[in-house]
Amino acid sequence: MDTLSYKTVSANQTTANKEWVIVDATDQVLGRLCSKVAKILRGKYKPNFTPHVDCGDNVIIINADKVKMTGNKWNDRVYLTYSGYPGGQKEMSPARLQAKPNGDDKLFRKVVKGMLPKNKLGAQLLGNLYVYAGEDHKHEAQSPKKIDINSLK
Repeated sequence: MDTLSYKTVSANQTTANKEWVIVDATDQVLGRLCSKVAKILRGKYKPNFTPHVDCGDNVIIINADKVKMTGNKWNDRVYLTYSGYPGGQKEMSPARLQAKPNGDDKLFRKVVKGMLPKNKLGAQLLGNLYVYAGEDHKHEAQSPKKIDINSLK
């Protein structure tokens, strides 16, 4: 018997093959899109997934302003923030958050952050997310490949 075939190989910073992918958010449901993006960022679709290492891909989301939500969630859903001071709790709907300057990026980061680990690794993974409202992005030099998000589970 070859004992090397029984060894579990864990990925590390040097052996993780990170790629750049583009995801088009046109007419996609926000939560379903972000759950798949979080899995790509984490590296769960790769065969060498290691839970404690950043082995996921860098994700570029284009057309973030054309994302949709089902029902009346644009106005009924509430995101809470708290400043730490008495009376410092504020609530914001997704529609108001997206209407702010750079609101598409803030909305996607808020949703994806809730789907990542709540530790230093999760903060590092969130740095691999790039969100743009239109078709144009500034990452052509990385030669990203476009993927169909609907083909992933």
